[in-house]
Amino acid sequence: MNLMGWLKKERRNQFLIIGLGRFGTSVARTLHNLGYDVLAVDAEEERVRRAACENIATQVLQVNATDPDALKQIGAGEFQVAVVAIGSFLQESILATLNAKEMGIAYVVAKATTPIHGAVLEKVGADRVVYPESDMGRNVALSLTSRGMLESLQLDPEHSIVEVVAPREFTGQTLRDLDLRRRFRVNVLALRHDGRFNVNPDPDDRIGAGDIIVMIGANRDLDQLPKADLTMPDHAARTRAES
Repeated sequence: MNLMGWLKKERRNQFLIIGLGRFGTSVARTLHNLGYDVLAVDAEEERVRRAACENIATQVLQVNATDPDALKQIGAGEFQVAVVAIGSFLQESILATLNAKEMGIAYVVAKATTPIHGAVLEKVGADRVVYPESDMGRNVALSLTSRGMLESLQLDPEHSIVEVVAPREFTGQTLRDLDLRRRFRVNVLALRHDGRFNVNPDPDDRIGAGDIIVMIGANRDLDQLPKADLTMPDHAARTRAES
């Protein structure tokens, strides 16, 4: 499919990533691996070339997001979600966020490096401001204190999306058998088996040893889930194989 044909598709499951530094590249690659359509853009030719070679997105284009006309040309206003991953250059970050909102993008996530930077991004319309270094520190702390938790995305003070290693007692059972919604009031968003993500898994999908489960729920409910034993040989072998 050519670019214009792709741009005309339904945008419900498509994301626009602006900025292809480490953070933007990671967001784009993760969404793409989860099966979503991703348009990733950056003003620097070398970053665009590298991202295209690494196949981190459905489409990768060289675009200056501080130029409203450039964003119009790629149909940015038709996207429902954009991530402004420009952090080091404050003026570019602020202009790209402002342009994204003025294009009519419903939900804009913007990366900030300082509280002042974040406050300005909120003033120009960012729906959510993230601080990757701070968030990474939180994830490391959680991984050290919550056995089996690999990643955590805090949606608000009371709710999160977490990525956990399947506890031993889940192995061999289907999602229907586990009935996590009734037992723990959490919902499963995806499963990862042998390095591949299965988004919106079927109730009859079976959990394997060392599989990764992505769940959403209230923090108090997520904390009640059984904890994985990270010394399990199956998980250690699986981790080495995927690295």
